[in-house]
Amino acid sequence: MKLSLRQKSNTIDMTSGAILPNIVRFTIPLLLTGTLQLLYNAADIVVVGRYGSDNALAAVSSTGSLINLIVNVFMGLSIGASVLVAQYFGAGKSKDVSEAVHTSMAVAIISGIAVGLFGFFASRGMLELMDSPEDVIDLSALYVKIFFIGAPANMIYNFGAAILRAVGDTKRPLYYLMFSGIVNVILNLVFVIGFNMDVAGVALATIISQLISAVLIIICLMHTDGDVRLYIRKIRIYKQKLARIAAVGLPAGIQGSIFSISNVIIQSSINAFGSAVMGGNGAAANIEGFIYNAMNSLYQAAITFTGQNYGAGNFKRIKKATFECLALVFGVGFGLGCLAKLFGTQLLGIYTDKPEEIAAGLIRMNIICLTYFTCGMMDVMVGFLRGIGRSLIPTIDSIICVCGMRIVWIYTVFANFKASGAAPEDSLRVLYISYPISWTMAVCVHVFCFVIFYRIAKKRAALEGRLNAEG
Repeated sequence: MKLSLRQKSNTIDMTSGAILPNIVRFTIPLLLTGTLQLLYNAADIVVVGRYGSDNALAAVSSTGSLINLIVNVFMGLSIGASVLVAQYFGAGKSKDVSEAVHTSMAVAIISGIAVGLFGFFASRGMLELMDSPEDVIDLSALYVKIFFIGAPANMIYNFGAAILRAVGDTKRPLYYLMFSGIVNVILNLVFVIGFNMDVAGVALATIISQLISAVLIIICLMHTDGDVRLYIRKIRIYKQKLARIAAVGLPAGIQGSIFSISNVIIQSSINAFGSAVMGGNGAAANIEGFIYNAMNSLYQAAITFTGQNYGAGNFKRIKKATFECLALVFGVGFGLGCLAKLFGTQLLGIYTDKPEEIAAGLIRMNIICLTYFTCGMMDVMVGFLRGIGRSLIPTIDSIICVCGMRIVWIYTVFANFKASGAAPEDSLRVLYISYPISWTMAVCVHVFCFVIFYRIAKKRAALEGRLNAEG
């Protein structure tokens, strides 16, 4: 007889036991996974910044918003997969869990190929639309083209990790990333310093490490006992499962891409200040990524916790977890933000030894770091909304409150301020202020929407006879 997933040591059943310890157990490996991933990404930037050509740092660090714009729609589908598997797991529906897993992996393969082809052929034109400077664009285009060759492996790993997260397993993705990341760092040094491959070496090291991660996650799923076990011959699209994955994942992906559009517009505005500002902004954003990673791990915990308890009808646990996660993300975001601001100069000095790039990075960090917790609170509320199956609502909220507000800000407040002849550093500050204003607006709207749709979901569960009064 097949053992239940609930008996497996690698999984966490979020539907029972103390809430906070379960969330922390889930979050810590996920936080470490994201931190390692950021360290490896940081290694890319550090290596090209110190050992690459003059504009290599600006070329690599300025491509993030473009890459995210292209991949986020499909990465959103991995969120849909995670929510669906978590809901079926919480409800104890073994057959549905298995069908969701195999549908998810089929989607990962198809979307990886689609993203890779589009990103490879469209990257140069999109960089031109972003007004990437002439002294940077060739290197940026080369990096992006090579990066997208590895898109299928990247998608397979992320979908596989999302499946494991759905059943509370955040440890094994951490182990696989540790191994592939070490390979990435070693290859960075070999390709850039040893073979003088510059940005091409960094990109090649990245896709090799992604391939290793994908192979490891597939092997893991194929040898996992329980309902999430992967059988290669069973990989196919189950239409009903695809529809449910898309219902949650497409709005999430569209939201991510719309976010990226606003960030691409901001990056285009930053590009106009020259390569020094581009490099400093990219280094600062990479440092901020460590704070975001810590907060994002709580967002992932919110999705899994809510998905499992929604499937089990445990609405009291969802309500209690909302307050605990908001308090946690505030403490983590504000605390780490203060530390980053305090040691900003030293942290930026790890990425570059150019004073003008460090100065530019500090302008960004002095504004973002102390307000970044609002971004974490925004994401946590999105996680709770998606966990109860409401993915379109936070997408609409975010398009209006975050993306719309930023675009309006750029073309009105920032444009007018810059045209007034203000000093470049003051213009940059005005540009960066759009971030915390948009995050705060979104938090308020997300909380309001969650209160409404939580009540609707609870009433529906009661009518369907699956409301757990003890939950």
